[in-house]
Amino acid sequence: MALDSVMREIQASAEASVAKIREEQAAEIDAINRQTDAQIAKMKEAQDKKVAEAKETLDRQERSSAELESRKLVLAKKKELLSQVFESALADLESAPREKKLAYYKAMVASAKSIIPEPKAVISENDDFTAADLGVRSVEKDARVSSGLMLQSEDGLVEVDMQFSVILQGIWDKNLKQLSDILFG
Repeated sequence: MALDSVMREIQASAEASVAKIREEQAAEIDAINRQTDAQIAKMKEAQDKKVAEAKETLDRQERSSAELESRKLVLAKKKELLSQVFESALADLESAPREKKLAYYKAMVASAKSIIPEPKAVISENDDFTAADLGVRSVEKDARVSSGLMLQSEDGLVEVDMQFSVILQGIWDKNLKQLSDILFG
């Protein structure tokens, strides 16, 4: 009997030890689960923050891209309008009545005489002005001249290009900023 009693005591002690180990194990598992849950929550919070920042960055980039595209469209339209204004001004000069063109040409010749005293005029095939009309030494017609005229020295070394397109382009380039401000505010 004494052996029975010792065995029961050993068994009870073993069961108590097992229960204690299980209790410690359960507490350790709970601690690990809490620690893991805390790490997961921290990682999720960090990831959510990164996602929010990435979304904000993408939104800014998208807005910026849309604004840039909008500006490009507006600038393209402005450029198109400026080109139309240039073409319209050139067309008005080219289609001016004969008397008005003659007045323009005489003014061109007078301004160029300080460079070329007795110039030769090269004019469009569509114009019918004489040397006497323009106040020049001679007149030649050339298909390369669309409107306006070119003045040359007798030896051909000095040439002043006074075609309407060249003069208008020079004025245009010089005053483009002012033109843009006037047209587009």
